[in-house]
Amino acid sequence: MLASATPALAQSHAGHASTAQPTQAAPLPPGCVRRGAPTADAARVGTAGAPVCPTGAVPERVASPDPHAGHDMSTMGQSQPAPAMPAGHDMSTMRQIQPAPTPATPAGHDMSTMGQTQPTPTDPHAGHDMSTMGQAQPAPAMPAGHDMSTMGQMPPGHDMSGMAMPPDVPTSANNPGRPPETPPPPGATSGPAHAADRLFDPAEMAASREQLRVENGAIRASSVIIDQLEASFSDGEEAYGFDVQGWTGGDINRFWWKSEGEGEFDGGLEEAELQALYSRAIRPFFDFQAGVRQTYRPDGGDRTDLVVGIQGLAPYWFEVDAAAFLSTKGELTARAEAEYDQRITQKWILQPRAEVLLSAEDIPELSVGSGLSSLQVGARLRYEIRKEFAPYVGVEWTKSFGNTADFLEAEGRSSEDTRLVVGIRAWF
Repeated sequence: MLASATPALAQSHAGHASTAQPTQAAPLPPGCVRRGAPTADAARVGTAGAPVCPTGAVPERVASPDPHAGHDMSTMGQSQPAPAMPAGHDMSTMRQIQPAPTPATPAGHDMSTMGQTQPTPTDPHAGHDMSTMGQAQPAPAMPAGHDMSTMGQMPPGHDMSGMAMPPDVPTSANNPGRPPETPPPPGATSGPAHAADRLFDPAEMAASREQLRVENGAIRASSVIIDQLEASFSDGEEAYGFDVQGWTGGDINRFWWKSEGEGEFDGGLEEAELQALYSRAIRPFFDFQAGVRQTYRPDGGDRTDLVVGIQGLAPYWFEVDAAAFLSTKGELTARAEAEYDQRITQKWILQPRAEVLLSAEDIPELSVGSGLSSLQVGARLRYEIRKEFAPYVGVEWTKSFGNTADFLEAEGRSSEDTRLVVGIRAWF
């Protein structure tokens, strides 16, 4: 054996005994293979169902079931070819790959007694034909049941219109809007107009419905408002004045009456008027009023006028009252007044007030000139002992203009006056 060995081999094993002959390995139990064999599965050692193997052997790997079992692969030949290998990848040398060489046995090691050497590790590329790397193999066909026929028709931008939604997923297209309403059954209108009449006396129910109607809009009410009842003091003169009004009716239609006048404590009544008006609500906060006015003057200047006006609550809580008067003698005059309650505390309230008189012509009999006749501005501070009763104190300034001032001065009276007023305001 040594004589036929190559020089390198003789040098490698020089000094080692070579008389021993390799022994035949004992057969392995069924299901066991040598450790390191391609089919060895060391993970099965000691597991349930695994065979008991001798030293140097492990259980053999159990073949797993084919995941494609039951799949129809008859259409594999009809699949579309895969795209060519991207440019720039040179795979021409893949054909020249050789199996990895087995490392030489180290010098000085006697391998004759090993019995049976371990097999060389399997080349990971063994059995792989790389000759066709330049031409990609056709891709496997899509498993049966997957219809991808519309994938080629998808334009850029991800058009998902071809993807059907499951029928159990609600979308906006499934919502028809408000659910349809079915008409009432025929029997619903076969009885009386009010279903309660079936159980209770119809006469009593009719009275209850009428009472409900009255309490919810048709109720009639009345009110009396004493806006001013006062005494005034100016340059040693003491006078009095009043402004009272009231109404009765419902929310829309009412009858209004208004009365105001003034006089001196030592000279008697100078002028007084009384209005009777029909009032109708034309806006939530305004009433249209029309009626007649009767004016009384001790010196014989009585007048009867047709009245048309408007009264209500303007924005920012200004109470306004404006009216035009046409007398039986054809004299056209107008009056407008506004006031505002400025609450200082829950009890103290300051009320600024302004009133203006206008005339379309000169009326010497009444000491009234055309245009702006007079302006009256004042402020009253009241204390509400109760909401219905409040004493007040204030000041009032009056100024006459144009021919009106001339008429007053011709009579010996002043065209401008400032007064201190004290009075009460009440309503019930």
